[in-house]
Amino acid sequence: MVAPFRYVFVFIAFFLLLGVRSASAADAPYVQTPWNVVEAMFKMGSVGPNDFLIDLGSGDGRIVIAAAAKHGARGFGVELDPNLVNTARREAERQGLKDRVTFLADDLFFVDLSKATVITVYMGEGVNLRLRPSLFKLKPGTRVLSHDFDMAQWQPDEKLTVPVPNKPYGAPRSDVFLWVIPADASGRWQWQAASSATAVEHSVVYEQMFQMLSGSAGTAARSAPVQNARVRGDTVSFAALIERDGRAVRHEFSGRLQGDVIEGRVTVEGVQTPWRATRTARGKMTIESPVAN
Repeated sequence: MVAPFRYVFVFIAFFLLLGVRSASAADAPYVQTPWNVVEAMFKMGSVGPNDFLIDLGSGDGRIVIAAAAKHGARGFGVELDPNLVNTARREAERQGLKDRVTFLADDLFFVDLSKATVITVYMGEGVNLRLRPSLFKLKPGTRVLSHDFDMAQWQPDEKLTVPVPNKPYGAPRSDVFLWVIPADASGRWQWQAASSATAVEHSVVYEQMFQMLSGSAGTAARSAPVQNARVRGDTVSFAALIERDGRAVRHEFSGRLQGDVIEGRVTVEGVQTPWRATRTARGKMTIESPVAN
């Protein structure tokens, strides 16, 4: 019975040497995010003075501190390793940022994210997938930035590859992903549009998976599939071939969603006019199960 116990000891020691932080939080060693990747994340996420940034797995605190020092943001970092938390706190104090940033020694899955306007994470795809349901509870428009790891079926709104010549593992580059939490635009929407001298009732029926929309738009007599339909924060946009004066004409819609109203503009043959749609039946935004059984 000696050999099995020896193998167990070696297995545990191996993970301790890797610096594994927590089975519940990451199953991943601490690796610093390169500075050029940090700046790429800030630029992609348009981080600024009005933002509250939460860094999940904050390590030495560099992302939260740089967001405050260089971009005027506020926020906090959460990290399981108390030594790294103390390092981050000392650096924040050294830079005179104690009133703008804080650091918590805690498990990221137990932290309240509701104040965030920006979330940053560098913890592995498994953690990203476990986080996904919590992220969809955040306010539409909240930006989520991930270094190197995606969200599986939830496609990013933007992706950027950054050169990292001295990367300690893999190819000498890093991917940065951006997702913008979408509003729920699912359901049936109606509006009136002028056709010659009469007002014609139009509608669009959306099915929504993450930020992507599918469905059809048009009149009771004729409808067509929507094109390029998506939600970015609280902005809804789509196009459709809708009958106008007896012919199918491309309509391009864009508007801001607030509750059960979308207000914006529609562009038809180069001419923009106001557009206002009202939701008459609710649907349900679909988020696929983040963890396979």
